[in-house]
Formats: sequence, structure tokens, C-alpha cells
Amino acid sequence: MSSIPPVPPAAPPPPPPPGDPYGAPAAMPGTPIAPGTVPNYLAWAIIATVFAAKVNTLLGQGDLAGAQRASNTAKVWCWVTTGLCIIGLLWTVYSLTLGGGMEQYRMIFEQMQSGV
Repeated sequence: MSSIPPVPPAAPPPPPPPGDPYGAPAAMPGTPIAPGTVPNYLAWAIIATVFAAKVNTLLGQGDLAGAQRASNTAKVWCWVTTGLCIIGLLWTVYSLTLGGGMEQYRMIFEQMQSGV
């Protein structure tokens, strides 16, 4: 019977920097922040795809009413996704033209080109 020495406990992680209760890294001074957010509408498109995939399965099982409901639900989710994408596009155009976003993007490109 061999004797294996016990493994010492791991050291605790270092505490977060002061001033940030969640431990998120702070942005470097002078780091430009892009205006607005980039929304992701993929979740709504996935929901529509799931309902669209159910149509053929339900038709194969002979459930015509269920296939019709799945088809209508998929159509609604496609329209919801299209509407949200249009709103996102309009918001992006607004932020670039009237919200001062173009100047911030220009500043980011200049910093990238200068190698900062």
C-alpha cells in the first residue's frame, strides 16, 4: 500500500480591483467606446426556424391543424424578427448620423491606423 501525500489546497483568486463590485475590468483611459449596442436577433430567428421545422413533421403525422398552427407561428416570428431588424437598422442609421456616432467611429479608425 503506497502513501500518497495530500494535495495542498489551491490559493484563492485575487480580489477584484477596488471600485468595481462585480470584478469587471475597467476600460483603459482614452479607450473609445462605440455608440449604442449591437443587438442580436438570432434568438427570434431560431424560434421561427423551430416552428417551421415542425410543419413537415406534423404533416407527416397527419396533423393538418397542428401543421397550420406551427406554420402561422413561424410566420409571426419571422415578421417579429424582420420588424426588430428594421428597428435596429433605423437606430444604427440614427446613431451614426444624428447621434454623433460617425465622429466616434472616425476616431477609432484613426487610432487603429496610428497603431495606438
